[in-house]
Amino acid sequence: MSVSLVHTALRLAATGLPVLPLRKGKVPVGNCPACRDSACGDRPHMKAAGPCRCPAPCHAWAAATTDPDVLTSPAWATAWRQAVTVAYHPAGAGLTVVDLDDAAAITWARRTLPPTRTVATTRGEHWIYQGTTRSVNGVREGVDIKSTMAYARYLGPGTGDTAPLPDAVRALTAQKPPTVRPALRALTVPVPAGGGQCPHRTPAYLERGIRMAEQRITEAHHQVHATVYRTFLAVLSTHGRCGCLTDAHLSRLFTAAQAKGESARHCTDAWMNARTRLGL
Repeated sequence: MSVSLVHTALRLAATGLPVLPLRKGKVPVGNCPACRDSACGDRPHMKAAGPCRCPAPCHAWAAATTDPDVLTSPAWATAWRQAVTVAYHPAGAGLTVVDLDDAAAITWARRTLPPTRTVATTRGEHWIYQGTTRSVNGVREGVDIKSTMAYARYLGPGTGDTAPLPDAVRALTAQKPPTVRPALRALTVPVPAGGGQCPHRTPAYLERGIRMAEQRITEAHHQVHATVYRTFLAVLSTHGRCGCLTDAHLSRLFTAAQAKGESARHCTDAWMNARTRLGL
């Protein structure tokens, strides 16, 4: 068991912040055998509790608790052994987190939103407000809203005073995000050079592969991030070295991923990570 993580969780719980363990990949830990390693079909990347049939919610945001007896119970001991960090359920403490993923998003927030408690993240910042709203990913490029039915990593107390949740944030969550986000920025990633012809069989072979990849992404009901990455990896492993992939093919794959809620940045990261793994 990670004693330091448990101590952190207990300290936060004592302040009224409902907490839960996260394993590698920012994925919640299933705290019963039926849900361990997402075996129950939860939807960790969509921050939902999933179709868990446990007597009580055992994972994702629904498992977040302030009860020290639960946090230190034998049932949660395995979860803490797998954990790499502590997360919390913002709405459970009456909070909303505006997750700003990059410098452009931070600039937008500074121009648009009132100052509030700010926590530095790996690539951006969390702006924390007092008040709750519904959680929506991708309300604009690089901006996610995490409050009800969501969790956020605990990255420290931050700086500044917590301001009331502004109407500007509530307005963002009330808007329906576009089904497909613009993919133009995402297309500035390398496509393996070549003659544009697939040497495997016929052009129909490539078309069938791209169509199957689109379908695989479209039919993903959980672990969308992982599905997109694995699909990109499969496409590149088959067609990445022969030079048959074009910007049009890449656009189709990115469009399918963005229709499932992925941002252009996440699509680009998944594509580049797949290329790196294959040595392309």
